[in-house]
Amino acid sequence: MPVSGWSTAEMMGRDLIGVGRSNNPDPREAGAEAAHRAADMLRTADEPAWVLMFCGGKHDPSAVLAGLRSVVGSVPVVGGSAAGTVTSAGFGYSGFEVAVGLFPATLGLPDILVDDGLLEGEAAAGRRLGESLRGLAGDDRVVLLFYDSLAATDPPRLHPASPLVDGIYDGMGEGAGEGGRPCRPHLVGAGALTDMNLSDGYVFDGTRPKKHSAVAVVLPAAITAETAILHGCVPVSSFMTITDIDGAEVFELDGKPALDVIETMLGMDIADDDGRNLSLMVTLGEKHGDPFADYDENRYVNRLILQVASDRRSITLFEPDFRRGSVVQIMSRDNGLMVQSVRDGVRLMNRRVSGQRPLMALYIDCAGRASARSGSEIEEAEVLLDEIDIRAPLLGFYSGVEIAPVDEMRSRPLDWTGVLTVLCYNG
Repeated sequence: MPVSGWSTAEMMGRDLIGVGRSNNPDPREAGAEAAHRAADMLRTADEPAWVLMFCGGKHDPSAVLAGLRSVVGSVPVVGGSAAGTVTSAGFGYSGFEVAVGLFPATLGLPDILVDDGLLEGEAAAGRRLGESLRGLAGDDRVVLLFYDSLAATDPPRLHPASPLVDGIYDGMGEGAGEGGRPCRPHLVGAGALTDMNLSDGYVFDGTRPKKHSAVAVVLPAAITAETAILHGCVPVSSFMTITDIDGAEVFELDGKPALDVIETMLGMDIADDDGRNLSLMVTLGEKHGDPFADYDENRYVNRLILQVASDRRSITLFEPDFRRGSVVQIMSRDNGLMVQSVRDGVRLMNRRVSGQRPLMALYIDCAGRASARSGSEIEEAEVLLDEIDIRAPLLGFYSGVEIAPVDEMRSRPLDWTGVLTVLCYNG
C-alpha cells in the first residue's frame, strides 16, 4: 500500500526524503541552513521524524546540532563527522560542509541501537550490537552502521572495522537463521572521520555527538536497498596465499617475503618512507565467491597498504582481517580506473532501480579518493553527479572505512571504495 494512501504516480512525483547542504563557517547557522533546505524539498505535510546528518571537521558538532534542532525540533539525529559531503547541490571537503537528510514519519520510524564500548574492544561492542539486532533485522532488512574511526589521536590509532563487523554477525547468530541459513540484513555503513588527516571522529547517537561509539539504525521494513561497490582496482597478479601474518602486518606471500613479491611485481625497490606512495599504486585484494568467475569489483575486498618495513620485508594493511591461508591478489589502483568505475557503476545503478520507487541515494566515499588525496585530475564525486539519473535526492559523505555487502552476501569493511546505496520504498 502506498505511503499515506498515495498512488504510485504521486509517489514518483514527490520527494519523501528532503536533503539539504550548507558550507556556512558558523556551525549553528550551517545546521539551520542545511535543515531549512532539506525541509524545503519535502513536499508533504509531514514533519521530519528523524534525521541523518554529517558534519565537516571544522565545525563544533553540538553547535551544528543546535542549529538543526532550531528548525526540526528534538527528533533523533544519527550520522557523524565527515571529511566532506556530497549532495545533488554539490560536493566539497573544506571542513565546513554540513549535509542532512530529513525522514518523515510516513515512512515509519527506525530502531536506533547504540554501543559506547569501542575502547574496551571492537569485537565485543559488535557482538552486543548484533545481539540487539537479532530479531529486529532479518534477511534484507536495511541497517545503517556508523562508528567513530579514531581510537586515539597521538599517535593516531584507529578503531578497526573488521572486528566490529565480525562481532555484529557473531551477535546475530550467523548461520542460525531459518533452515540453517545465515540471517543477512543489508548492512551498509562507514567509519566517521573529521578530515583526511585522521585528526578525530565522532558519531551522532540519536541525541548528541559521541566518541568511541557505534550506532546501528534499522530502517523501517518498507525501505529496501540496492547497493553497488565502486573502486576500479583490478588484479595484476595470480592468486597468492598469505603464509605469514601478524594482525595487519603481512610477512609472506606464497612463502616469500611480502615486500619482495610486491617489488618484483612493480619492478622497483620500495623504501620505508614509500608506504603512502605504494598505497596509491596497489592494494591487496581478496576475491569472494567463485574464484574463477569473471572480474566483478563487487566481489573484491581491497586493503590499502599503510606502510612497509624494509628490514622485516613486510607490508602493513589498513585492516587486520586477512589471515594465514587467505588467498589474495595484488590489485592495481589507478585514478583512471577509479573514475571509470564510478561512471559505469552509476549507469548500472540507474538501470537497476528503474521502475522502483527510489527515496534517496546514499553515497559513502573513501576520503582518499578525493583529488586532494589521490592526485586525480577528475573528482570522482563530480562524475557521480554527472551520471546519476535517479528521481530522488542524494546524500553523501567522505569516510574512513566503507561497509557494504560483498558479492551480494555478508557485509565487510572496504578500503578505497565508493559505496552507492539507493533506498527504495517497497510498502
